[in-house]
Amino acid sequence: MGRIAKDGRVPSANLTASPVGLPVRDVLEASSLTGARVLAGDTGLDRVVQRLNVMEVPDILPWVKPHELLLTTGYPLRHYPSSLVDLVRDLDERGLAALAVKPHRYLDGLPADVLAEADRRGFPIIEVTAEIGFDDILNDVLSALLHRQASVLARSDEVHRALVGVVLEGGDLSDLAAELTRIFGGPVVVTTPDGRVIAGADALPDLQSTGCFDPTGRFRVDEEPTGVRPHSGGFHTTVPVVAGRIDHGRIVAFSASPLDAADVYSLERAATVAALAVTKQLAIDAVEGKYRADFLRDLLTGRVEDVPTAVAHARTLGWDVERPLVAVVAELDPAHETGTVPELRPVQERFATAWQSVVRWRDARAPVVNFNQEVVVLLGLPGPHASADMIERAVNDLVRQVVGDGGGGRRSFSLGISRPALTAQELPRAYEQARKAVRIGRRLHGDGARASFDRLGVHRLLSLIPDTSELRGFVEEVLGELAADTPENADLRRTLAVLLETNCTVAEAARRLHFHYNTLRYRITKLEKLVGPFTDDAALRLDLALALRVLEIRGL
Repeated sequence: MGRIAKDGRVPSANLTASPVGLPVRDVLEASSLTGARVLAGDTGLDRVVQRLNVMEVPDILPWVKPHELLLTTGYPLRHYPSSLVDLVRDLDERGLAALAVKPHRYLDGLPADVLAEADRRGFPIIEVTAEIGFDDILNDVLSALLHRQASVLARSDEVHRALVGVVLEGGDLSDLAAELTRIFGGPVVVTTPDGRVIAGADALPDLQSTGCFDPTGRFRVDEEPTGVRPHSGGFHTTVPVVAGRIDHGRIVAFSASPLDAADVYSLERAATVAALAVTKQLAIDAVEGKYRADFLRDLLTGRVEDVPTAVAHARTLGWDVERPLVAVVAELDPAHETGTVPELRPVQERFATAWQSVVRWRDARAPVVNFNQEVVVLLGLPGPHASADMIERAVNDLVRQVVGDGGGGRRSFSLGISRPALTAQELPRAYEQARKAVRIGRRLHGDGARASFDRLGVHRLLSLIPDTSELRGFVEEVLGELAADTPENADLRRTLAVLLETNCTVAEAARRLHFHYNTLRYRITKLEKLVGPFTDDAALRLDLALALRVLEIRGL
């Protein structure tokens, strides 16, 4: 059975994109820096300047901040020119943008090893002409920074107003994605937390070559942290859609060149509007989903007396249940993780949404509802004479798309498949078969099991016996004292099961159980005292095998 990655934590809204500021190359265009030249580190001219600082003391490190342009005359270092290499290294590691120096007055020049270190790190060192005062530089650059930040805010506000207008006019996520595509000039998609595209899917065929999507069309959330990242042929920017601590998904914008800080900030504002649209849609879906689930539950549990009227009502909901169908029941496996942060948005809700999204593309008329602990799908048969293999292949294809290839926010689940139901009257029977299949499959194979009712073998026959007391009586009659629920009995029952599976071949059973030959002989003697001479009685072996199967699937 397919297994699903663990649910992820709510993503941080902090981005790795360039912060709001000016690149060093743009700072150099300030009038007060006319005549300044880059001595070293010219590969770092795209570093962003957000603030300025003046170095007045040798131990400046406690007072510097990331994205600073540090100005100095060299006076604090006049007695320690050899420490400049360490200074360049420390400033770079603290995320400073550049170092601007006025040499020749207190420093004869910058040593070659200092310039080599700056080149190696891509840390710009700028020589400022002696006649320019630091106050002029501070005034010019700070004015440019304020103008830049004001422009960013203005553009972000414009984008925000446009998107809020879309929502107020009744637009959904698809309308938001279309508006963002218009604003940014490149494809924009909105995804669920595990990467399933829920808006902007029309652009997917053109985006598959970027390598950002798996073969099922799911955005690779695990491999794509928020921020600006390159891909084959361009760049994409990812921002989380978060309301409070609830992760609603991602907005991903694609472009030929990296979006600048203003665009990224606008996308963050757009994510807030998207969270509003998602929350609104969730409220609508919750009401509609409960109504649909209640109706289908009544139909599948046999509480509908007038089936033709129910079939007609199903058509008004967009469902066709008057055709050959197969019931599929999917249940999330119990979470075994400890110490993780619980998610506020129910995982079951996401699980149901995933199935609805996948099934919609294959069979738009198929009902898909969330019954709290299980997702139920009534899937149209792949053909009028579909075999069990054809049905399993169709379901496996759906499972592959639900699972994807390693997105986040998902858990393993078990699944059961019914026999075909040729009429609506047979749907209650099909639903019960699928429920039995998922329950028996999990008992036999553990979490992540997938079972078809037609392939359960003897377990199918045992599951059809409704009288639990009769089954319990059979188990106690056949196993006797061995039926008691104790650790020692459980160990002996395991030994008995392996002996029956190997047709009482002692050497093979000992190998499977990792027992010494004589140890297994002793256990056989003990077992025959409890249940009878099963090594010589074929009928008794059959009874014992059936009793063990009953315990296995019914847990009696």
